[in-house]
Amino acid sequence: MRIDVLTLFPEMFNGPLQTSIVGRAQTAQIIEVHLWDIRDFTEDKHRQVDDYPFGGGAGMVMKPEPVFAAVRHVLGGDDAPVVLMTPQGETFDHALAEELSQEDRLILLCGHYEGIDERIRQSLVTREISIGDYVLTGGELPAMVVIDAVVRFLPGVLGEASAVHTDSFAQGLLEYPHYTRPRVYEDMEVPEVLLSGDHQRIADWRHCEALRRTLLRRPDLLDKLALAPRDIEILKAIRAELGQS
Repeated sequence: MRIDVLTLFPEMFNGPLQTSIVGRAQTAQIIEVHLWDIRDFTEDKHRQVDDYPFGGGAGMVMKPEPVFAAVRHVLGGDDAPVVLMTPQGETFDHALAEELSQEDRLILLCGHYEGIDERIRQSLVTREISIGDYVLTGGELPAMVVIDAVVRFLPGVLGEASAVHTDSFAQGLLEYPHYTRPRVYEDMEVPEVLLSGDHQRIADWRHCEALRRTLLRRPDLLDKLALAPRDIEILKAIRAELGQS
């Protein structure tokens, strides 16, 4: 997979993209990440990429000329999704990360300042993505989040290929608790079932704990699921245990 990032601050990506899983994925040539400085596509000596908004208002707006030139240069006549990182976009989630991982190539456009000239959105952008209902100083951090989440779905990136399908949100639930050695730490013991060697009991316990954690932390997720009768009974028992109606 090839990911091209168009940004005013390419240096922001060097640390996050060169370390951990994303860094290893590049070393293994599973992904290519190319960083493009939008300022390199300006034509004035000041390398100006922003200007005052027509109609007045606070902040500066990214100019269309360098962004159009950058996107067209990077695409080179090819066809690929051009994704604008913006708080006005659709909310990024597990399912969207998996969907984007099916693409051979992605172009991530990082906005900055007050925003971008609307003609960029109208003519170049094929998708708009937000990582949450808040505003950041630019699209660079959201682009890093998208890259990290998408790359995990690519074959060969994770040591255990099935891990991505048991993460939180993969099945619509938050993930169950994890434990490792030592067996006892500061009087806190690992649940006995995890030491039993009984794989079915362990699977049942983990599923029950995933339901419990989702109920406690993100009950809104349960409303989106077609729960099996067994899951409904488990949730009833958990609610009763917690004193909930």
